[in-house]
Amino acid sequence: MEYYHFLLSLSLIFLTYLICNTIFKSKSDDQPKKLPPGSFGFPIVGEAFAFVNQDHEKFIRDRMKKYSSKIFKTNLLGDPVVVLCGTSGHKFIASNELQLFQAWRVQSMQKLFRSSMNQDKSSSSSSKSLSSTAIPRQTETQITRAPGFLRTDAVVHYVGTMDSLVQHHLERHWVGKEIVDVLRESQLLFLTLASKFFMGLEEQARIEKLSGLMHTIMLSLDVIPLNVPGTAFYNGMKAANEAKKELQFFIKEKQTAMANGTEMSDILSFMITKPDPSTCRCMEASDAAEKIMGLLSAAINSPANGISFIMKYLGERPEVFEKVRNEQLEIASIKKDGEALNWEDIQKMKYSWNVALEVMRLRPPVQGFFREASTEFTYEGYTIPKGWKVYWTVCTTNKNPECFTKPEEFDPTRYEREAPPAYTNVPFGSGPRTCAGKDYARLQILTFLHHVVKRFKWQVVNSNCKVLGGTNPVPFEGVYIRLQSSSA
Repeated sequence: MEYYHFLLSLSLIFLTYLICNTIFKSKSDDQPKKLPPGSFGFPIVGEAFAFVNQDHEKFIRDRMKKYSSKIFKTNLLGDPVVVLCGTSGHKFIASNELQLFQAWRVQSMQKLFRSSMNQDKSSSSSSKSLSSTAIPRQTETQITRAPGFLRTDAVVHYVGTMDSLVQHHLERHWVGKEIVDVLRESQLLFLTLASKFFMGLEEQARIEKLSGLMHTIMLSLDVIPLNVPGTAFYNGMKAANEAKKELQFFIKEKQTAMANGTEMSDILSFMITKPDPSTCRCMEASDAAEKIMGLLSAAINSPANGISFIMKYLGERPEVFEKVRNEQLEIASIKKDGEALNWEDIQKMKYSWNVALEVMRLRPPVQGFFREASTEFTYEGYTIPKGWKVYWTVCTTNKNPECFTKPEEFDPTRYEREAPPAYTNVPFGSGPRTCAGKDYARLQILTFLHHVVKRFKWQVVNSNCKVLGGTNPVPFEGVYIRLQSSSA
């Protein structure tokens, strides 16, 4: 059905494509450039369907083998994209972030988080599926960094509360169940934590409703954005609109409470009370809802993908599970009854974190990142024109034998012997755009692991769970486990 709708849309934009393509060729012919090797694929669609639907590692490696192991070009529905491969590609981007690149997101993400409430449903017929505008410097990341909400010294103070919330979640949603979908339950848990720390929202009914909506949105982050019934993007847009309405209503409640003298110090309160220096005006509720949705997405999507596969690997490897459990029991043994974890306890969870790092190497929670060339530059002897999109993906290093010995093997002890080579296993990115919430993400993963391995053992029900293609590898069918209690 999605494919049929998309074919219909092609006829409406084909003439525009031909005109733009003719203009582009006439301009490029004036000044021939040595462009990277590769193929732009079919007219208009380029290689977008293969990029979104094919196994991501296969898509990349097939082209590396055919064109170059260092660089190749492709096209994603009208947007020329150059893929920089390996550690050298990542290092080049990370070292030149602020000089040559600006952040960029695919159009599906832009529509879901920025303007879906005002989208004309008919616009899908004339829009590119994977294109978008570049993201300005004043991003959600900068907003969270400005008052230091996610700096290490701030995250330290979240440990006790997070410990309590994780235990409450397990008691309510895991205890007494035979089968658990780790993906859905971890999404709910991480949204509960983000709602508390980012928004000051603790009403569980609201959080559970938002969790269902966010799950639908997560499945539409990296798809062809055809806003017609029956498509994943249509469902995602409906969920995004409803979620934004819920968030706007909550924001107005916060504004009323603060106007009546209630003091609040979460990220959302900062957003709606801190005037923009350029306009001297506070953020509108609609804008704040869009930005906080972006933050919630970042706080739950990758961590939920990550913990789903961590639980899967632990369930399939009893010897690794026992080592993680023994480490956590040793930490628990020096705690008083009812005493919460603290920051020092988190630092002791070295083997558990090495397991997490190894899982994220083999099953990355995000496959890569896009940038846009803010100026023309040269790389490996090839010219990358201004405005071209630049992509780097973890699969060019995570399983590269030049970076990791026996890369297909699951071996958490490799990090005990030596740190990962620079620009290789980077689940939180690197350079100026390193994830601002990396310490927060590490804290919530380890806090969850501490309590879940103490209370349960499990078997994986669907070891061959299917995963979305593209850059957002969600195990969309869920990761189901069969629980059994594990007395300490």
